[in-house]
Amino acid sequence: MDNVVKAIQTTEKGSRLAGLNKFFVEVDPKATKPQIKEAVSRIFGVHVLSVNTAKMKNGLRTVRGTRRQVRDAAWKRAIVTVKAGERLEIV
Repeated sequence: MDNVVKAIQTTEKGSRLAGLNKFFVEVDPKATKPQIKEAVSRIFGVHVLSVNTAKMKNGLRTVRGTRRQVRDAAWKRAIVTVKAGERLEIV
């Protein structure tokens, strides 16, 4: 599975957790924790200590300025803890 990591998420909660060496990463919904750990280590060159995952549900949201509703796709987020002093750098 080559395309495990899709994006690094930057949120307020993620900014707070970055101080604890934890980073939010959007991953493929079918990816497992060992696959995520190996992919993050390979792509960013860091030592991954742990991986926690959460599946985000799909749902309806209203399109801004209209009465139309669309269904968002389900996705998966991983909280990756790295060794102290290392960071996930966006290149």
